[in-house]
This record gives sequence, structure tokens and C-alpha cells, in this order.
Amino acid sequence: MIAESLPIRVEPMTTSCLDGVGLSEGWKAKLYLKFIEENNKTVLKERSHQGPLQVQKAFYPEVSGACHVYILHPPGGVVGGDSFDVKIEVDPNAKVLVTTPAAGKFYRSAGDEAYQQQTITVADHGVLEWFPSENIFFPGANVKLKTRVDLSKESHFISWDILCLGRPAIGETFSRGQLTQKLEIFQNGRLIRLDRLVVMENDAILDAKWGLGGKPIVGSFFCLTPRKDLVNLLRQNIGSPENGDLFSVTFVDDIILCRYLGNSVEHAKRHFIKAWQLLRLALRDHEAVIPRIWNT
Repeated sequence: MIAESLPIRVEPMTTSCLDGVGLSEGWKAKLYLKFIEENNKTVLKERSHQGPLQVQKAFYPEVSGACHVYILHPPGGVVGGDSFDVKIEVDPNAKVLVTTPAAGKFYRSAGDEAYQQQTITVADHGVLEWFPSENIFFPGANVKLKTRVDLSKESHFISWDILCLGRPAIGETFSRGQLTQKLEIFQNGRLIRLDRLVVMENDAILDAKWGLGGKPIVGSFFCLTPRKDLVNLLRQNIGSPENGDLFSVTFVDDIILCRYLGNSVEHAKRHFIKAWQLLRLALRDHEAVIPRIWNT
């Protein structure tokens, strides 16, 4: 595997968590990444960050010249008052896989809201595979997440999102707190997908059959493609859910949508990785290359 070191431009932080000044305001972190294609290789051409969001190296494990990058958040957790703003731009013909090395953790808030915004733009014939690790929401967290994806008709975009409400491994549930998540996908300026999840204090949605049915892991997988026939490929080759988990594959507005609802992050990832492997080969004629960080 080849890793390419990159120059960093660091912008001044708006608050200081080193000397105690502005602790009540939380971290104000930003990350901007721009990828271009040069000589049949994708290059991270522009990068800037403010606060504890970073990308240290670009990796090239694929013969296609696709670039793999890992977004790092050294503090490891998010508390009330923290604000994160991630912007990713993929130019024509650039091929990028972005992931994170560990789960995001949103801790109990004393009242302030933690806010995370992600803005993604993929140009004609650009490729973005956006696979962040799961987000874990501790009881008492107050969180708002917003993702906007702007695509063209010829963009290639595959993404997943995995939410863990509480820590089921120790019997902990999301018994208090508030979570708002919004995803918007635009194609040539037209909204083609809007997903919104709102979980309030003691919300009936957590246990109701019409809601989450008491299952703490919620996963969504999106692939932009006009090929409806690939739905059957996924249905025939992805294993059946385990231990009462639910998994579905649908096709709406040129988007293949997989949903997972269950009790295991590992099961959700296994289903989604299999879907990605099948779609990668069918749509791009390249086998998926698992990021090394997923095996550590």
C-alpha cells in the first residue's frame, strides 16, 4: 500500500480548549477536502482544517489510482456545544473513498446542542464512496446532524450511515436526549431524496412497531444508479438477517436504498459491505478494496 504525505493548511480556531477559554462553547471544527484527477491518479489537491478534524495521508491501495482517505477526530467524542463542518468536493473523473477509523461518540449534554454538518459535491464522472464508521448516541445526548449531497446525472455516489442509539452491548438504551438527522440528495439541483429522523425524549418511535421496534441500530445505504436490475442482484446475494434483524432493498428515483434495523453494528456493516462489493463490480468493473483501517 502506498501512502502519500500531504501539506496541511491550518486555520486558527475560534475557541481554545487548551487554556480553558471558551470551553462552554465547545470545539468549532472544520474540514475542507478537494479531489482532482491528474495523470490517471486521484490527488487530494486542496485541504484545510480548523480544530480537531484532520486528514494525514492519502492512500493508494487500488490499481485504478483511486484515493482512500481517513478523516481523523483525535478527541474521539462530541459533547454539547461542539460544532463540526465537513466539506468534500470531487472533481470530474476523480475516484475517492472516504472513511473514519473509529465510531463517532456523542456524549450526554448539559443542555447545549452538538451540531454536525456535511456538504458533499461530486461532479460529472466523479466517484465518491462515503463510508463513515457508526455514530453512537449516549443517553442524554442533544445532537443535530445534517448532510447535503449535490450530484450530477453522471456522478457515482455510494454511501452508508449507521446509528447506534445507546450502547446495546451493556444494555444501555437512548432513554433520554434528542437526535435530529437530515439527509438531502440533489441531482442537477433537483431534490431526489430527503430522509429525516427525529428522536425526542421518551419518544414512542423507539419501541413502537411502526417505528424502531426496540432495535437500537439503524442503518441506511444509498447508491445512485439508474440500474433497477441491481436490486435483484443484492437481494439474491446478501445473506438473510440474523437474530430478528431486518434488512430491505428498494429502488426509488434512481437510488438503490438498503435499510438495516437490528441489534448489531457488525451485522449492519457486513450487509452494507457486501452490497458495496456487488455494486462496485457491477457498476465500475473493479473489485472493492477494503480499507486497511477496517481490519484493525
